[in-house]
Amino acid sequence: MVRSPARRFAPAVLLLASTFLAAGCTLPALAPRTEAQPSGPSGAGPTWQACPEVAEELVGRTAPSMRYECTRIQVPRNWADGAAATAGPGAGETFEIALLRARSTNQRDRIGSLLINPGGPGGSGVDTAVYLSFPAALGGLPTAVTDRFDIIGFDPRGVARSSPVKCISDANLDASFGYDPDPESEESFDGLVELNQQIGRECGDRYGDQLELYGTEQAAHDIDAIRAAVGDEKLTYLGYSYGTLLGATYAQLYPERVRALVLDGAVDPRLDQVAGSESQAKGFERAFDNFSLWCSTNPDRCPIAPGAREAVTSAIDKARVSPVQGGDGREATPGWIFYAVVSSLYTEAGWEQLAQAIDELAGGDATGVFQLADGYAGREPDGTYSNLFDANLAVNCADEAEKPSREQIRELQSQWREQYPLFGPALAVGLLTCTEWPGGQDPYPTGAADGAPPILVVGTTGDPATPYEQTPALAEMLGVGRVLTWEGEGHTAYPQTDCISAAVDAYLVDLTVPAEGKSCPPQ
Repeated sequence: MVRSPARRFAPAVLLLASTFLAAGCTLPALAPRTEAQPSGPSGAGPTWQACPEVAEELVGRTAPSMRYECTRIQVPRNWADGAAATAGPGAGETFEIALLRARSTNQRDRIGSLLINPGGPGGSGVDTAVYLSFPAALGGLPTAVTDRFDIIGFDPRGVARSSPVKCISDANLDASFGYDPDPESEESFDGLVELNQQIGRECGDRYGDQLELYGTEQAAHDIDAIRAAVGDEKLTYLGYSYGTLLGATYAQLYPERVRALVLDGAVDPRLDQVAGSESQAKGFERAFDNFSLWCSTNPDRCPIAPGAREAVTSAIDKARVSPVQGGDGREATPGWIFYAVVSSLYTEAGWEQLAQAIDELAGGDATGVFQLADGYAGREPDGTYSNLFDANLAVNCADEAEKPSREQIRELQSQWREQYPLFGPALAVGLLTCTEWPGGQDPYPTGAADGAPPILVVGTTGDPATPYEQTPALAEMLGVGRVLTWEGEGHTAYPQTDCISAAVDAYLVDLTVPAEGKSCPPQ
């Protein structure tokens, strides 16, 4: 998703299960022993070339006092050891991984590289490194970090510039986002099943048994190839949301190669697909309740106060009968309204925009709804999409060890409608995606990072997408996790407040671990 530098950085984090996205959780797997193979002459690192045009294309200019360089490395498609590497899918073949390095001209006493993953899965780390290279006032990293580290962004395998997966048509993405988030009738539910089957066929026809190679454990081995390629003895890493799962997987596979990991917006890897989706249903309902309370206490800024929930529910119900047409001819169906709501809850700054959009929709103007929904979907004005959601499906479905049946999903839809009325049904039917996905499974490990140093796990109490309860759970699973809490709203915390920034900066730079139970107040 393209963001201007004036807009605060937000991780490219998605609903782990939605109309056609599914949460990921899998069983333990053994780590292979294959070593990384960066490109270039034997024993040499990759060749970096100046690439200011990446920043110029994304935000219109480069950040002050920053130099941008890019390179690519080759990694095995299949990191599995022994016979599987010679007989399994991807044997002997490679993926290309794109890297961007942002280096401050003010850098002094360099510590090494800080590797960035923005989440998703499917978010571009190359883009994120550019956004984070701008001053902290624009949502970038503090100078305490950029003056000591090279900021390294990478697009994981299958994402954006790194051997991208692209198999879902723009028309099917439009249909998925626009589909009723709670298809109650059998006909409507069957229609969603058929849509997911069509998406699965298209991707299966194009990639076949290669689809299982896009899982999280394979990408974690790629991270070690990147660490070797940039010349760091040990890894320093900042991962947001899904990026916490990727970082935690790395820590289990290579605990002795960890210097410092910041895992912000924690995912609990031990939650299975259904439990992960229910956790999000709870998280988004809680966040929406917080939005509703804000509306009631700020009626001058919330035109749908005091009944925000009733206004949103009514808008969705009316759209089922008579959707408002947008300026581009699209109809603001229940799905588009649902994703406008979802989009607005990722940051507290989006609350006022949502209230305005729902109020305008009641007056026949869908502009605000589409702005919010398209921002979440990464939909361009011409109706095209990036490959973010193609990669998201490929990774999440490869990670899954088990798939719920259609009958189980239908039952959950009914149950969660009662428990989590606004978000539960969509998160239940979203499980269909991996149920109808053709690829094989490649589960990631879910154990302790024995031998790793302390790992900082950051959680936000009002986080809708990765609810706070998952933060201590991830820290406990790793065995070496230390929890840092932000008593704030929205998804992820660093570097949103001085308190959070000071604690994370001290950990990244000096390896100073926050005190047990450290908590930071709201903004």
